[in-house]
Amino acid sequence: MAAAPKKSWIVASDVADRDRIGIELWIEGDLVLEIFRDDTRRTREVTLYRKEIPLELVEEAIARFKGDIPRDFVD
Repeated sequence: MAAAPKKSWIVASDVADRDRIGIELWIEGDLVLEIFRDDTRRTREVTLYRKEIPLELVEEAIARFKGDIPRDFVD
């Protein structure tokens, strides 16, 4: 049986180009997806960096985002 790929979760912010905070999912050192709350545009966005991502990983990412990132936008 093959070992499960190594996943890393990072809470990240970007204030240089954007006013955002969110989470990133890295698998085996590759960025797979990110979910960010953009306080300037008052949006929440998902960016996928792989063509195909198992639904279970997307659901896990959304749950982590909701648990780790405050829902309210910052003015």
